[in-house]
Amino acid sequence: MTAEILTGIAELTTNDAELGRLHDAAIVVEDGLIAWVGPAADAPDADARTDLGGRALLPGWVDSHTHLVFSGDRSTEFEHRMAGHAYAAGGIRTTVAATRDAGDDDLREGLRARRRAARAQGTTWMEIKTGYGLDVAEEARLARLASEVSPDVTFLGAHVVPPGVDADDYVDLVAGEMLEAVKPWARWIDVFCETGAFSPEQSRVVLEAGRAAGLGLRVHGNQLGEGDGVRLAVELGAASVDHCNHLSAADVDALGGSDTVATLLPACDLSTREPFPPARALLDAGATLAIASNANPGTSYTTSMPFCVATAVLQMRLTVEEAVWAATAGGARALGRHTGPGAVGGIAPGFRADLLAIDAPSVAHFAYRPGMDLTHAVWEGGVRAV
Repeated sequence: MTAEILTGIAELTTNDAELGRLHDAAIVVEDGLIAWVGPAADAPDADARTDLGGRALLPGWVDSHTHLVFSGDRSTEFEHRMAGHAYAAGGIRTTVAATRDAGDDDLREGLRARRRAARAQGTTWMEIKTGYGLDVAEEARLARLASEVSPDVTFLGAHVVPPGVDADDYVDLVAGEMLEAVKPWARWIDVFCETGAFSPEQSRVVLEAGRAAGLGLRVHGNQLGEGDGVRLAVELGAASVDHCNHLSAADVDALGGSDTVATLLPACDLSTREPFPPARALLDAGATLAIASNANPGTSYTTSMPFCVATAVLQMRLTVEEAVWAATAGGARALGRHTGPGAVGGIAPGFRADLLAIDAPSVAHFAYRPGMDLTHAVWEGGVRAV
């Protein structure tokens, strides 16, 4: 096994409670994992050395909410929304039609291009949802394609009800034949618990079927108004409830007293002009936050986690440290990838060596210089990827 030392680190964000944020630091990577972390002056010998020249190093972004497999364009819908038209979940059906018409090679090409774009800005781990097929064969196809680039595939057959289909009949299909077809490639199941999508009762059927099939639970909730998404997610012990724009005091308290991660999607909030989630209230209540891109063609056509972090700082009043943690360690918690050998979202011995070096001395520059391309280098599992 070859060990490589990364030194010349002006600021090292570890997300480790004991290590904290280090200056003039070094790390050793061996066999794809972090083997040692500490002051550069104490660094052990290694077979190879990379000097980062006074740059900041942090864990690679963990993007825990994306819809990366799709075809088609919804820029006209976006223009209408910017002109004042309200967002409704029905726009998803436009993408469903385009995605069904696309061949495997076209979908695969688009998926890989978006994954490369995310990696170029430091995203080293991504969750990918289905949800633009909405029938048995198409949802299985999307799950299969997503599994080619990520082990965290989420079955989102319960995205919207297809036109001309009875909602309860469709829920039965999602919780039965469709789930069976998708299960070989999926680790998670998700449901859009929202007015215009699925009721709390329908959402429960989907989630309980997924749990019985061995899948972890995720929920789209409280995006368009106060509802039951957060309550249901907490009650069922979902790993994450995502969006969280419209929360009651009871919702905030429930998340603060649970292990369910509140995943915030700031790029989507800008695009839909929904109010930002009450991030400060959630933190004050003790909730765990994640920040994700929600990359999709309708409401958040970006894979840029630096943009999401900058927005969280500048618009949602998170500190830089809080936003970076949410976009790395928080995302790892939302995906259950934060503990054990090969964990992601941190820099400590035993963690997978997913790393982002930036052309700046501090992570503060993500918000201090928003929109700038700061990526210097990216490693995935200890292998230089950018």
